[in-house]
Amino acid sequence: MFELPSGAEIQGIIASLRVSVGFFIPEIYLSLLFMLLIIVDLVAKGRKNNILAISTLIGLAGSFFFIYQQHSLQMGEIFFGMYVLDEFALFFKYFSVLSGMFAVIVTMADEQFEREVKSMGEYYALIVSMVIGMIMMASSADLMMIFLSMELVSFTAYILTGYFKRDARSSEAALKYLVFGAVSSGLMVYGFSLIYGLTAETNLIKIGAVLAADGNAHSLVLMLASLLVIAGFGYKIGAVPFHFWSPDVYEGAPTPITAYLSVASKAAGFALLMRFFYIAIPHGTSALSSQTGIDWITLLLTLSVGSMIYGNVVALWQKNVKRMLAYSSIAHAGYLLLGIIVMGKFGTQATLFYLLSYFLMNFGAFYVVILIANKTGSENLDDYRGLGKKMPLAAAALTVFLVSLVGLPPTLGFIGKLMIFSALLAKGSIYIWLALVGIMTSVISLYYYMLIPLNMYLRESKQNDDKEMNPGIFAQVMIALLMFLTIYFGLYFAPLSDFAKYSSAMFGITLN
Repeated sequence: MFELPSGAEIQGIIASLRVSVGFFIPEIYLSLLFMLLIIVDLVAKGRKNNILAISTLIGLAGSFFFIYQQHSLQMGEIFFGMYVLDEFALFFKYFSVLSGMFAVIVTMADEQFEREVKSMGEYYALIVSMVIGMIMMASSADLMMIFLSMELVSFTAYILTGYFKRDARSSEAALKYLVFGAVSSGLMVYGFSLIYGLTAETNLIKIGAVLAADGNAHSLVLMLASLLVIAGFGYKIGAVPFHFWSPDVYEGAPTPITAYLSVASKAAGFALLMRFFYIAIPHGTSALSSQTGIDWITLLLTLSVGSMIYGNVVALWQKNVKRMLAYSSIAHAGYLLLGIIVMGKFGTQATLFYLLSYFLMNFGAFYVVILIANKTGSENLDDYRGLGKKMPLAAAALTVFLVSLVGLPPTLGFIGKLMIFSALLAKGSIYIWLALVGIMTSVISLYYYMLIPLNMYLRESKQNDDKEMNPGIFAQVMIALLMFLTIYFGLYFAPLSDFAKYSSAMFGITLN
């Protein structure tokens, strides 16, 4: 018979909620910013798009103060174990907010937004909403919270992808994104239901404890549940074979949103993937392999190899630069999975460092692609001919970002891949072959990445017009800064490496 809680129990619940709210200040602040942007959009007059963009940037920057304050708090679970605060979560809070700020900056550079959208209050509010969702994804420690945070990010992404309502490509991309997203969410939730049926728990730490005790008794069901959960997470990170949405969505979505999804949404997906499999199934080999011979590390290994090979090979035939970068993003999901497969502190550190390097070089590449599209009206590879003379700074910066994406020195991307491959080599055995696959696929990527500098510097423009088409001062400062940081941190990477090492501590598990 159901019994109402006593007065003492209710007081205990209220006291626990009060304590939890004190750990939730950045999320509350960003929620208030979301509402403030809508109000500003309603009351502002004149050129309010600039006001909204600046307000969003200042508002997001202000959240760094509240996130920084959380370093002094006691790390642990809040809201009855549904949410967690640890160094790992703090890393992704910084990452998500910074990604949101860059999405705003890239949007301000995109002239198509000025033509297509008259009022952008909802747009910037949705950017903030997506930041909130990604922060919650990284901090979720409960199956229900994982689902809710993922859906907040997903629904926001669907809307932003189709934000150019009069553009057929944008509408098509949003529809495809929605269909694939609905299917993957359904598969993931079914996997969650199987795990709950096995353990009668939704908290990740408690699930891990139950499965460690008697997981071998249900290895077939657990394997099926893991497959279904990987399908949901694999869709979010854009890994093979859950990648089908990526090329069309990346090509059809507004370019700032493409950059945002390829970096921030992917990073949040990796945060969930690591937290779930490191904590809920911390030793998958013993639980899954007794009857089937398959464990979750093998599953991720298959996804990683498939993503690296497929993404790089298919990118060879692409003529649209955004679509080329979409397949590149699939390949980079494979490289990031290599760090997770290592399943140790060095592997986690390497993955987090690679995410930081990918953030700089991918946002930089998309930023330059937008600036070129503003001047040429095209994203086609052939229309990049002769841009080395017409847009010298933009062309030089794009070349640096592409070299970094390949993983060549002296760029940050080289250090990122070096750390990933070093973590694999330290494990020995089959991991050495994984490192070799990563190196060989990186060599393949060199070909299609270098097609862009080849066109910019070694092929003449189809139009006999040698006048410069450089963007404004602000844009030139931004691309120069991003290019400088990509090279600087490639030479002096200790601060990022130390931050990634600090952030690899995850509540509920000790990584060796």
